[in-house]
Order: sequence, then structure tokens, then C-alpha cells
Amino acid sequence: MATTYKINDDFYDESFSLIALHTTLEDFSLAYGLNQSIKAKFVRAKKNFNLAENKSFPIFEWDDEFNDMYWVLIANHSSEKELVTHDDLFKNETTYKRPRLLPEYKDVDYLLKIETEKDFDTNSLIKNILMLPRIMAAYEISTDKLKSKNNLIF
Repeated sequence: MATTYKINDDFYDESFSLIALHTTLEDFSLAYGLNQSIKAKFVRAKKNFNLAENKSFPIFEWDDEFNDMYWVLIANHSSEKELVTHDDLFKNETTYKRPRLLPEYKDVDYLLKIETEKDFDTNSLIKNILMLPRIMAAYEISTDKLKSKNNLIF
């Protein structure tokens, strides 16, 4: 007789806030700006976050032990390009696409993930972020209806 194991949905704790950032800044410039404006201490991780083959995302981390929070700044677009082959009129043309961490938010440039157990005022954080130059938009993404939520486990 075969034993069946079921994974409980409560296995992954979803107590995090997610902020979408639209900007033309490079990742290191954005991390520096956030360090200055919100007094963060983002540090580039030694390795990129590898979701799959040709899906590598630059990541900056900050473990705020004083407030018991873990912050992650990650690019929504892969640093590696994926070759797309065509079987049509343009089959001799070389085309590349950049995979996204959250495909349903393809226009978002960066994601700011904040893991905490306590209540956190994201509105004041968003106001501070919007004061940075070259930040076009910043808003909170509801994680309840997010299809690719599993991509955010790192």
C-alpha cells in the first residue's frame, strides 16, 4: 500500500510586504540611494539569486537585527538574456528576451521584500522612496493574489 504525503499550505510563512519600484537607476545606485534615504544597510549578496537556467537576478540584502526585519532588494529582470528562436519570417534574426522574477508584473524594475512579524507602515516607506531622484513609481503589491509567489522564496 502506497503512502500519500500532502504538503500543507502553511509550510511557507507569508508574513512579508512587497514593494514594486519603477526606476531607471542601476541596482547598485538604487541600493546606495535607499541606504542614504531610509538609513538602510543593503549589501550586495555574493551570488545572484538563480531561479533556473538563464534566470539569474542581482540581489541586495539587509538583516535589520535591531527591528527584527529582513530586507531584500532584487531586480525583477534577469541579468542573463535568453535566446529566442523563431520559425517564421525572422528565423535568421537573433532575438533575446530577459526573464522576469514576477512575470505578471513585467513593467516593474525592482522589488523590495520586507520580512517581519510585526506591523509595518509601508506607506511612509513608499513616501521616502519616492523622494529619491529617478524613482518614477513605488507601490505595494498584494501578495494574496500573486501567482508567482514561490519565486520570492530565497
